[in-house]
Amino acid sequence: MGKLRIVFVMEDLCYGGTQRQTLQLAQRLNRARYTPVLLTLTGRTDLDDEAEACGIEVHHMGQGREVDTVFFLRLLHSLKALDPDVVVPCTAMPNIWGRIWGRWLHKMLGRPKAVVGTVRGGGAPVRQHEKWLWKLCDHLICNSPELETTMRELGVPAEKLSYIANGVDTERFAPQGAAPSKRAPLIVCVARLCEDKDHETLITAFEKVFAENNRARLRLVGDGPWRERIQSRIAASNAQYGLELLPGCADVRPHLAEAQIFALSSVREGQPNVLLEAMACGLPVCATRVGGIPGIVTDGENGLLSEAGDADALAQNLLTLLAEPARLDAMGNNNREKVVADYSFATMVSAHEAIFARVCDQ
Repeated sequence: MGKLRIVFVMEDLCYGGTQRQTLQLAQRLNRARYTPVLLTLTGRTDLDDEAEACGIEVHHMGQGREVDTVFFLRLLHSLKALDPDVVVPCTAMPNIWGRIWGRWLHKMLGRPKAVVGTVRGGGAPVRQHEKWLWKLCDHLICNSPELETTMRELGVPAEKLSYIANGVDTERFAPQGAAPSKRAPLIVCVARLCEDKDHETLITAFEKVFAENNRARLRLVGDGPWRERIQSRIAASNAQYGLELLPGCADVRPHLAEAQIFALSSVREGQPNVLLEAMACGLPVCATRVGGIPGIVTDGENGLLSEAGDADALAQNLLTLLAEPARLDAMGNNNREKVVADYSFATMVSAHEAIFARVCDQ
């Protein structure tokens, strides 16, 4: 049995949950059986050096951080040149065009042997036109049970569909330093600055927190298309002295090690990797009841949940935890135990490898 070339098609390798998760998967594939390859629609970005340091092939279709405007034409030639056994498109644009050209190449040349689509994030079924395009895949992988249910409702047969939970490196992401209750009242949110993450609701909630506790701080860490909008919102805030916006970074652990609470105010989600990383670091969480989050966070046990867009409820949850030191630590301990027990990288990688082998009849 020869080695299988697995080509992951990414929009970019910027700091982000999908990018990190895909890179972690590629790093851990059994190199005796699989050759991982990363193809991006942009030029070099944040995680290229890490990928190359692990011996992963990285190819680019663009020159800078923006997506090449004619990527949908160039992608056909790039995929043909890379000669994949399996094409794995990740994020919306690759999941559209990667499937189209992957299926066309299979029909014309017999390679790739298979196209394995991914459905990540609450808005993915709509953005990726899954109602029509799921039929172009030999298999589909969802990263939350809720997305798996949605895809079944769209008609995807059970044998072509899998739910694989995100994995976390629980040795790398582990509690550091003092317990959350012994730290300064810092709330941290690590998330891409985009519509789905709804930072504006989190800022509004924090303004209510700050009005009652002016020692509290909110740190937003991330990059994305809404950066200028978020900067303007902070500048206009009556709590701006308690707010800071920092760029995305390769290692978010120092931010998590300072925090008392991890917060996420998303309006759409799959199974957010950064939430699992914060939990692995022993942090309690305040998050919204969307997508796969309720499957990770049990309200009142390892975090507090509120409805998307409800700044009042989110603020009350933050104030509740800030006022209860013992609860901060108990929830943080529960989170650490949950991630270690249920979200290992070994399980995630072996599940992917089994699918790649099956769709190639190996």
